[in-house]
Amino acid sequence: MVLHLPNFISPRSDLVFKLLFGDERNIELLTAFLKSALCLPEDEYDEVTIVDPHLLPEQYAAKLGILDVKVKTKEGKLIDIEIQVLPTLELRERVVFYSAKMIAEQVASGDDYSKLKRVISIIITDYILIPENDIYQNRYTLYDSNTSSEFTNLIEINTLELPKLPKDDDGTELWAWMSFLNARNEEELQMVAAQNPQVKNAVVRLQELSANERTRLLLESRQKMEWDNRGREKMALIEAAKRLLHLGIAADTVAEGTGLSLEEIKSIA
Repeated sequence: MVLHLPNFISPRSDLVFKLLFGDERNIELLTAFLKSALCLPEDEYDEVTIVDPHLLPEQYAAKLGILDVKVKTKEGKLIDIEIQVLPTLELRERVVFYSAKMIAEQVASGDDYSKLKRVISIIITDYILIPENDIYQNRYTLYDSNTSSEFTNLIEINTLELPKLPKDDDGTELWAWMSFLNARNEEELQMVAAQNPQVKNAVVRLQELSANERTRLLLESRQKMEWDNRGREKMALIEAAKRLLHLGIAADTVAEGTGLSLEEIKSIA
């Protein structure tokens, strides 16, 4: 079966990702992806529930915050999944904060801490987030590097970095799902669909979204809002850089502090 995707839309868009994996009708796709990415007992996936799955598509498009997918497993473990296409300042700190928040929200004053359920974050990035190694999946818990012992796995953070994905199949289900997300055109999607039946179902669903005019309009609306928002952020950084330069701060220091390139700093100096 040839899967034709008119007007190809990328599964890396946070809106498209949410429509694919945050919809109860696609629970099998979500479950297959989670199984490929996490090391949990098989029976945890017997009851996978999407938390707050009833947001309208219009709300997805209008929400310029985080379009994540929150999931609860059979035993109550909480999983939060999000995708970031562009580099995001302080992403590591924010992920830790959200993980701690998911822990804190489970208990009220006087509750037994033994009731706490494990919280797991999956962060997918289309840029290098962990430059310390070349591995496309990293798993972090509270860990003592001196004794190689884990204090607790109550908080777990998984990073999945698309630029690190090897071109050749490494034999894992995760590689297939990452290749799906990493596809840049219809041909690449067809290739990964032909190799993996589970991912093929995701490609079929993406085909349906691509052909849906309403979805495309929502995606265009959200992208425009994102561009406008990033434009405002860029102007604010430029104004901050001008003030810092006026105070006599070196251009390379201003570049490091604002995230602007040295060329951009020199152009406004």
